[in-house]
Amino acid sequence: MNSLKVRLLLSTLVMTVVMLPIIGFTLTNAFEQQLSQGMKNELKAYSYSIFTVAEVEKGQLLMPELLLENQFNVSQSGLYALITPLLNIEQLEQTEQQEPSQALWQSQSLLAMLLPSSLPSPNVGKTQFSKIDLAGSEHLLYSFSASFSDKGQAFPITLHLIKDQQEFLSALNGFRQKLWIWLLVLMVVFVFVQIVWLLWTLKPLSLLTKELKTIEKGLGNSLSENYPLELQQVTKQLNALLITEENQRKRYRNALSDLAHSLKNPLAVIQSQTGISVSSMEQLQRINQIIEHQLKRAQSAAQSSWHLGVSVNQVVDKLTTTLAKIYQDKNLSFTVDVNSKAIFKGDEADLMEILGNILDNACKTAQQNISINVAMKNKKLVIEIADDGEGIDESQQAIILSRGGRADTYQAGHGIGLAIVNDLVNSYQGQLFIGNSNVLSGAVFTIVFE
Repeated sequence: MNSLKVRLLLSTLVMTVVMLPIIGFTLTNAFEQQLSQGMKNELKAYSYSIFTVAEVEKGQLLMPELLLENQFNVSQSGLYALITPLLNIEQLEQTEQQEPSQALWQSQSLLAMLLPSSLPSPNVGKTQFSKIDLAGSEHLLYSFSASFSDKGQAFPITLHLIKDQQEFLSALNGFRQKLWIWLLVLMVVFVFVQIVWLLWTLKPLSLLTKELKTIEKGLGNSLSENYPLELQQVTKQLNALLITEENQRKRYRNALSDLAHSLKNPLAVIQSQTGISVSSMEQLQRINQIIEHQLKRAQSAAQSSWHLGVSVNQVVDKLTTTLAKIYQDKNLSFTVDVNSKAIFKGDEADLMEILGNILDNACKTAQQNISINVAMKNKKLVIEIADDGEGIDESQQAIILSRGGRADTYQAGHGIGLAIVNDLVNSYQGQLFIGNSNVLSGAVFTIVFE
């Protein structure tokens, strides 16, 4: 849920799943009401046509044999007409059910049908719509009461029009089926369009992430793509931050280089003077070691250079070529297995310092073989350097990482090389492990960077 893409996609799906069914139910209800109203208007029109041909003479209702609408003349056509006398209030109170004693008239379509046991009797001039069960199916019933005059005598009657709802239900079901099919199609299309639109809208963010990863791997030094207005301020500030950090790092290193030069010259002059006691010379050397160690440590780019990236393969090639020339009298054999995609997220000088010190010590102690393995494991950079020398005891592993400390097999140098390596590795939040190689039987140094 921390992803904007997931949030927008979920909101789109929720809106689609909620809104389209609501639209479907609304349209279905509206269509049903319109269809029902159309049937009612149709029955009203039929009632007018029947009252037009109805006559009352000598207390008798006279109707033509055939009606203009042919469905009234065909048996079980689905459209039926029935006229019953209108019961007054006293008659209604005397009967348990609102039903006429007999029908005054019924259409030929109703002759073979069993008449309903109860029919409504609205007041004169009033209409009533209801539903009844006829021949095992649901029908719509329209009742309209009117009063004829026969020589000054009122002759109230109720016209009942009955229409089979099968056609109505078929039309409604057909509409519902087509509506929901199209709504489902529309839902799929809408979700697809929304996903495409979402991917297109969020493409600049994906591009920004890709560029940042490229810079982090050292394959670029700034954000160069054309971003939307909403991101331009962010990318502009990021580029300014990258440039400022790079310039500060260069100025810092130049200042430290000047400091190292200014300190070493006076020390060299003092050391060249005659008459200096042995203890004083040792202290001068000690000062020189401290200065070299601290300057190396301070020059580390470390976490401030997260955007830098160095190909480990190129650095290893340079170091092995150089060391092979320096120790050519030992005729050393380098076995190199480096992942071509291995990238050190830091400064090249720091990586040269780390690998250079470890490889130099390996060359000093190795009898003939040195192994270098560089791999990417679980998104971590793992570097292993092993030799076929005498190895390092556990009791000496901590000593050789301290400033000025060295094992018996590391006689040359001032004893600060591995301390510098340890400090540099720690500055990159990496881990340095020392052990003995199972393959070459000598020492093995393992460095792991996140």
